[in-house]
Amino acid sequence: MRVSFLGLGVMGYPMAGHLARAGHGVTVYNRTAARAEAWVTEHGGRRAMTPAEAAQDADVVLTCVGNDDDLRQVMLEGGALAAMRPGALYVDHTTVSAAIARELAAARGDVLVVDAPVSGGQAGAEKGALTIMCGGSPEAFAAAEPVLAAYARRVGHMGPAGSGQLTKMVNQIAIAGVLEGLAEAVHFALAAGLDAGSVFDVIGKGAAQSWQMDNRALTMAKGTFDFGFAVDWMRKDLGLVLDEAKRMGISLPATALVDQFYGDVQAMGGRRQDTSSLVRRFRG
Repeated sequence: MRVSFLGLGVMGYPMAGHLARAGHGVTVYNRTAARAEAWVTEHGGRRAMTPAEAAQDADVVLTCVGNDDDLRQVMLEGGALAAMRPGALYVDHTTVSAAIARELAAARGDVLVVDAPVSGGQAGAEKGALTIMCGGSPEAFAAAEPVLAAYARRVGHMGPAGSGQLTKMVNQIAIAGVLEGLAEAVHFALAAGLDAGSVFDVIGKGAAQSWQMDNRALTMAKGTFDFGFAVDWMRKDLGLVLDEAKRMGISLPATALVDQFYGDVQAMGGRRQDTSSLVRRFRG
């Protein structure tokens, strides 16, 4: 298939690479041209000069950019959506608001649109083992699923346009709560003079076990925070969650508190550290 990938950040770069290895003809676009040139040197394919050029004549267009404004700039102001041919498929992997997901889905009635935020971080993207939450029509999802198989471990259809983004918000609420509990647990264990390795080896076999504990408890205890998904991005995501909760008229007090705690970590200089750096708020 003729596939165009717009946005070659820490997630998009390896995801586009998996599409090339799957045998698709891939065209890439990135605002920083050197990044796109490096991708073409590594994987082949073609670099487009503009979003509209990338989207023109593609069977599938995929985006993975930063936020609502970036997505609107690329797809609407940059002309990528308008340039797509009728019947083509558009898949957005950016974590954005459900509102813009619905806006894009409604903008072209003759294009299949799927909002498809991902979970699994940089490591999941590199390994081709992402979890992908999709919103859109059944027809659009059916068209997207075989394409997403190039880098997905699990793909789920969550409902109509915007449902993928809402599901990602559920995911981030759950992760934020787990990380806060784990940060306090690490802080308590170290303050009590316990050996962190022994503690989390034992409790990690019981009801307290989680992916975050298995993969981050000991690195949190050691003060290592270079595992990809940055605090800045988590705050962006939690902002989307809290805005959506306000719109729905519901309260998420724990999520709001963790968002504030991540603000403290940002103030401590941890903007680009990964989300497990939440423990710094307790341990400095």
